[in-house]
Parts: sequence; structure tokens; C-alpha cells
Amino acid sequence: MFDEPFSMVVAIVFIVMVAKVLQARYKAQGAGNPSGKDRAIAHAETDQLKNDVRRLKERVQVLERVITDQRESSDLSLEIDRLRDS
Repeated sequence: MFDEPFSMVVAIVFIVMVAKVLQARYKAQGAGNPSGKDRAIAHAETDQLKNDVRRLKERVQVLERVITDQRESSDLSLEIDRLRDS
């Protein structure tokens, strides 16, 4: 069966392909199943990112309020200046 060079090359290529597929499969299984410590780290990072997003949303709301209420705030600062002068 492997008397011809072509059949030996085909067999070698087939073996290498099977080995690569198995290697990729095992590597993917290892990445998809994190250990308890890795899960804890990922959970902590997720909580931190959620807190960051919440704080950024609050800051955006404050900035929106400042921009939309700019006229009122400038009136307020003028009133505060008047009260200081009196």
C-alpha cells in the first residue's frame, strides 16, 4: 500500500492534519473550561467593569444636566455673586 511515494505523502499529510485537528480541539476545550481561580478573576473583572459603566452613566447624566441647565446655572452664579457683594 505504501510502496509508492505518493501514497506515503498522502498518509503523512493525513496524519499531520488529524494531529492538528486534535491539538486544536484539546486547546479549545482547555480554554472553554476555566479553573475556579480563573472564574473568580473573570467575575471580579466583570463586576469592576459593571461599576465603571454605572459610574460613567452617572457622569454623563450630570454632564447632560449641566449642559441643558446652563442658563439656570449662570443665573445662579450671578445671584451668588450679588449675594457676596451685599
